[in-house]
Amino acid sequence: MKKIGIYTVAAAFLVASLTSCEAVKNTNNTQKGAGIGAVAGAVIGGVLGNNLGKGGNGALGAVLGGVVGGTVGGVIGNKMDKQAREIDTAIPGAEVERVGEGIKLTLGENSVRFETSKSTLTQAAKANLLKLEKIFEQYPDTNIIIYGYTDSTGPVDFNQKLSEQRVASVKQYLVATGIKAERISTQGMGIADPIATNDTPEGRAQNRRVEFAITANQKMIEDAQKEVKQ
Repeated sequence: MKKIGIYTVAAAFLVASLTSCEAVKNTNNTQKGAGIGAVAGAVIGGVLGNNLGKGGNGALGAVLGGVVGGTVGGVIGNKMDKQAREIDTAIPGAEVERVGEGIKLTLGENSVRFETSKSTLTQAAKANLLKLEKIFEQYPDTNIIIYGYTDSTGPVDFNQKLSEQRVASVKQYLVATGIKAERISTQGMGIADPIATNDTPEGRAQNRRVEFAITANQKMIEDAQKEVKQ
């Protein structure tokens, strides 16, 4: 979760800049906090979304780049911080990043492995997904989008279909173990958005992955709004 620190520093510099504005100085503390949070949330969310998109995660970046902002966003962010830490602890080797008010989770093939050229989950993959399901169950007010990727070996159409079948298998397993189906959507990405070179075995292994975008659903947003008003 190394990127949490980087994004926090960016937010701190932005907030420090905003607090120097005369308009902010003339507001009370509650208005100041909400105003700064709203602006900072919008700007940081846009920056993070753009950076993720440029890094080869366009679809996922668009989802995580949007933020509620303000004090409401802060309440949501605190809940996501806790969930991210639990995922990071539960699944060694998983790449967990707090982005905006959501979580980006990347599970490489060492965490979610399929049978070669098939969408069948191995027992090791099921064991890790079960750990993830238990955490998802503790945080029912989140939406989950699952993205599946392959390397570039083989026909493009085959890889696209394979990625769709694999994320469907992941969703099916999570639903079978207790997660409500309506919380989860899937998107097979095929060979798109490589995070490493496809010219080496090591690079291809990195590209064969499953990514999750975890965001607040409407209920979490509404509960956060109520909490702020109390």
